[in-house]
Amino acid sequence: MNLNPIVLSIPIFFILIGIELVVERFTHKDLYRLPDAIANLSCGITSQLSGLFFKIFAIGIYQLLFEYAAFFTLDNSVWWYWLVLFLLVDFAYYWAHRMSHEINLFWGGHVVHHQSEEYNLSVALRQSSLQVIWTFAFNLPIALLGFKTVDFVLIAALNTLYQFWIHTETIGKMGWFEYIFNTPSHHRVHHGRNPKYIDKNHAGSLIIWDKMFGTFQEEEEKPTYGITKPINSWNAVFANVSHYVEMSNDLKRIPLWHDKLKYLFMKPGWLPDYLGGYRPAPEIDPSTYKKYETPAPLSLNAYVLFQYVLCLIGTALFLFRADQFSLGEKAFITVLISVVVVNCGVLFEHRSWVKWVEWVRIISYPMLLIILARLNGWPVWLYLVAIAYLFISVIWFNSIQRNHAHIHQQA
Repeated sequence: MNLNPIVLSIPIFFILIGIELVVERFTHKDLYRLPDAIANLSCGITSQLSGLFFKIFAIGIYQLLFEYAAFFTLDNSVWWYWLVLFLLVDFAYYWAHRMSHEINLFWGGHVVHHQSEEYNLSVALRQSSLQVIWTFAFNLPIALLGFKTVDFVLIAALNTLYQFWIHTETIGKMGWFEYIFNTPSHHRVHHGRNPKYIDKNHAGSLIIWDKMFGTFQEEEEKPTYGITKPINSWNAVFANVSHYVEMSNDLKRIPLWHDKLKYLFMKPGWLPDYLGGYRPAPEIDPSTYKKYETPAPLSLNAYVLFQYVLCLIGTALFLFRADQFSLGEKAFITVLISVVVVNCGVLFEHRSWVKWVEWVRIISYPMLLIILARLNGWPVWLYLVAIAYLFISVIWFNSIQRNHAHIHQQA
């Protein structure tokens, strides 16, 4: 079984999201939109799937440094070992997080977490698949100081878990606690796209680093959430590459090689002076600001939710048992799951290509299950599950497509 604390916490995540949905209902606040929540969860899924490959690489380098280059041999049975490790992990997180906002190349790996225009617990799960490539090196000095790999992984995971609960609008100011720790109020600022809030409050668990290094901002007016140039898509895979697509377009405009290189490591929004110079974040006009919306009929919402719940169950089972699969099997299952989460998002966008991909998927996936069950001698009930899924999905999706075509003809 996968003993990753983040994977083990998946049931708790969804219980807390359920509680927040209940709070939303009783307080009559608009905290969630279905397409946004699904896009957030999809980015979390793709992040965990990519982590099966990228995080092994990052942790492997940490372990090599710990084994062959550590300056000290530390005893993890003493209390101060864990206190110092916690402080070092949180300190490294602050700088990795801050540089992910201040270096264009790194921002491409972190921007995913900021794309949502909502602020709720599902946003906490909206994580990048590529960020670890740029940020893992910030933790390597901890290995050189002699902190064991398994201990580092545990504390780093707990630091990540701490940050889940601060992604909510249902908790206000928290008094003295806010002087030391990161809180929902502090982190709402971090997710704001208002110019005064941008690149502030990079803390993981402790807000003291922001106060020490001049990046702290108190929450004043309610933030407008999201990024300065909205992604306007529910596609989880595109969310992970969208900034790099924009970067490639900018690089084509820059004629000088030294400016191209400089562009990679300057702050997001930078351009050479001869192309207009730095592009600051625009002010937000509440009277004209509108969130990205893709209205969908109830039948499509229900269909996507049905497919997505099945995907969540399958993904959770896979992640819990990921260590039992070969590298090739992990890659194959990752592709299968990624197709589902992309389709579930893009179906809300009504793009023409997605309906054909969805037809192929809902027919081929149950057929694949039947073939695998046959080859591996799996229980007979899996055949029944595959046939039932095929029957329900085909009839349901066909009905949605016919209704959509009828509405389109009337329009």
